[in-house]
Amino acid sequence: MKRALALALGLLVLVGVAVGYSTFAADRNEEATVERRPLDLTARGRLVFVDTNRAGGHRTVADTGLDTPAAARVDSGLRCERFAVGAGTGVCLQTRGGPLPGTDALIVDANTNVKRRIELAGTPSRARVSASGNMVSWTVFVTGESYNKTGFSTWTGILDTRTDYTLINIEAIPLTVDGKPYHSADVNYWGVTFAADDNRFYATVGTKGHTYLVEGDYANWEAHTIRDGVECPSLSPDGTRIAFKKRSGKSTWRLHVLDLATMRETPLAEHANVDDQAAWLDDNTVMYGRDRNVYAVPADGTGAPRLLVTKGASPTLVR
Repeated sequence: MKRALALALGLLVLVGVAVGYSTFAADRNEEATVERRPLDLTARGRLVFVDTNRAGGHRTVADTGLDTPAAARVDSGLRCERFAVGAGTGVCLQTRGGPLPGTDALIVDANTNVKRRIELAGTPSRARVSASGNMVSWTVFVTGESYNKTGFSTWTGILDTRTDYTLINIEAIPLTVDGKPYHSADVNYWGVTFAADDNRFYATVGTKGHTYLVEGDYANWEAHTIRDGVECPSLSPDGTRIAFKKRSGKSTWRLHVLDLATMRETPLAEHANVDDQAAWLDDNTVMYGRDRNVYAVPADGTGAPRLLVTKGASPTLVR
């Protein structure tokens, strides 16, 4: 009996070793397809994203071509939780170690070299760069770790790279709600997106249970609400539409597109829960992170989601 038990245990150990080696070998083979070098953030047509498949849970900025979801990727080695790029300027939100949670907003050049580090509180949430590279924004959670949790608090900042003028938190911007000046201690902003003029921007403001889409004027430093029920806006390249996530349940969202001229909302053909600030692949296509992959879907509500990148998040197309 003891001998049989020993044989059985020995077989289990051998099976475990074989499975472990197979997994290790598969990981090594997958890693072997990754080229590691600085990125060129001016290479048009490259899709830049956060690689979510690194060993040990580390996330790094990578890029790839769009010919196939399995295309070889180039890994910069720059560790980021969120990343965005415009005209060769990138912003990387990197978790900072220590007794209290913190985030560093790293401003990087066209080869992902760090030019400036901005120390922030909280944990990374959203990042955006204007098409010109002149305006940078970030959102961090300073209380809570999810938009699903009540009582969460965010800080959203804006950096003008032309002057280096930095606003760590924009919540003091004069706000008009439904045409009236508005003040409340619970105001939170998140998910900035910039227009082509580097002055107008859109964001979500949360207050009293509402999630308003606001339009901001950077030069005059003011903002006003446009519509309720809009979260994490993303302005289309032609400046006519906003992709956003809309509540579809207590803790789920569905992607929609808002026509700014008609205020008509179009639900997109992605029916799964998407908790992300979408981006635009082109004027007709929205892309987003879901389940550690990057997908794209037509912006007019037709078609179906298609896989762009496996094991990726936070996508930006270099234009």
